[in-house]
Amino acid sequence: MSPRVVLVGPPGAGKSTVGKRVAKRLGVGFRDTDADIVTTAGKPISEIFIDDGEEHFRALERQAVAVALDEHPGVLSLGGGAVLDAGTRELLREHVVALLDVDLGHATQRVGLNRDRPVLALNPRAQLKLLLEQRMPLYREVATFTVDTSSRSLPQVVDAVLHALASRP
Repeated sequence: MSPRVVLVGPPGAGKSTVGKRVAKRLGVGFRDTDADIVTTAGKPISEIFIDDGEEHFRALERQAVAVALDEHPGVLSLGGGAVLDAGTRELLREHVVALLDVDLGHATQRVGLNRDRPVLALNPRAQLKLLLEQRMPLYREVATFTVDTSSRSLPQVVDAVLHALASRP
């Protein structure tokens, strides 16, 4: 079993929001590995970072992604940092992966001062800029196709993802 599409991208790109809409239009289920991690750990991601550290969170994330890639047939959204793991990137090579790209200005507007995103806690704009610089090559490495979400409405982004999926051989 394999997801119809896996969504990756930085915080604020719209992975969860777009993923739910794409799944609905395709008539399949939606799954978010961040939600899986929260269920497994029994606490919010921000608390995992504080109580157990980023390394523990990343281990939970690796496992959640591997399980979801193996068992979920619908639309799968990965946390923004999932691509940091080389093993995860290797697993993604076997799947259709949509990179939802977003520029710094739009990402900052969408994320704001969100306390539920611990990697952005101190200075969201500076952290987002750094994350985009560090992670964009990894997102591109795993992406089958890219959809820019920066200046598009939600329906436009959903249509672009569905069009890209339908255009695949």
